[in-house]
Amino acid sequence: MLYVRSLAFNFVFYVNLIVQMILWTPYYFLSPRHRAWFVPKFWSRTSMWLYDKIAGTKNDITGQENLPDGSFILAPKHQSFWDAIAFFPYLQDPLYILKRELTWIPFFGWYILKMRMIPVHRGSRSKALKAVVAATKEEMARNPRQLIIYPEGTRRAPGDEPAYKYGIVEIYSQLGVPVVPVAHVAGLYWPRRKFLRYPGTIKARFLPPIPPGLGKEEFMARLIGETEAACDQLLVEASRASNPPALPTTAAKRLRELGAKLDGSAA
Repeated sequence: MLYVRSLAFNFVFYVNLIVQMILWTPYYFLSPRHRAWFVPKFWSRTSMWLYDKIAGTKNDITGQENLPDGSFILAPKHQSFWDAIAFFPYLQDPLYILKRELTWIPFFGWYILKMRMIPVHRGSRSKALKAVVAATKEEMARNPRQLIIYPEGTRRAPGDEPAYKYGIVEIYSQLGVPVVPVAHVAGLYWPRRKFLRYPGTIKARFLPPIPPGLGKEEFMARLIGETEAACDQLLVEASRASNPPALPTTAAKRLRELGAKLDGSAA
């Protein structure tokens, strides 16, 4: 049944994407940008509804009170395609950094360009970072926007060793806005590089914002420490749920480490 429901959801998910992009095209491209945001946010909500109804996976996203007004950086864990679409309905005017090749895809690329996302050429990292910072500053100067950036860059399995990149430190220090870490273990339910979609409840949490102006080392230590501690808590909760998902080896190993720490502190 897991395979059938997973296959059905994956099929319906992409059909929903294609159909909505086509049907909403006149409204989307003729509307002002702030109104056009309704379309991708509606697509996200309908995708999550289909995920619940077909795959049996609910979403429990908390901590919205921690989202500041105005411009800020949202820094989620990156484990799954789920975390690429689940959060922007909670943001006023989200801003993504993405590969410029995505803007070349018919319809999808046009939708991206309408929302003034930041396409980058992945050549020289230093040049790309400078271009990203300059473009983000320009966007935030026009109106408040919320930059979504994944501190680890690429998707990693739940419980895997953290591998935060230095790029977010530079962006944080240059932009001078708060950073909201986001903890979740969505990779347990919507795994990377697999078509299986496990039932259960994905819990995600917007953590208290890290204020601007901290030193680079202090900021990085807070970002990693607070994000990973919250992810560990969510991992333990998922493993103790009434219908826990299958645990990858990285998650099982991390749970053993956490168990050993708890046993050591109790002793």
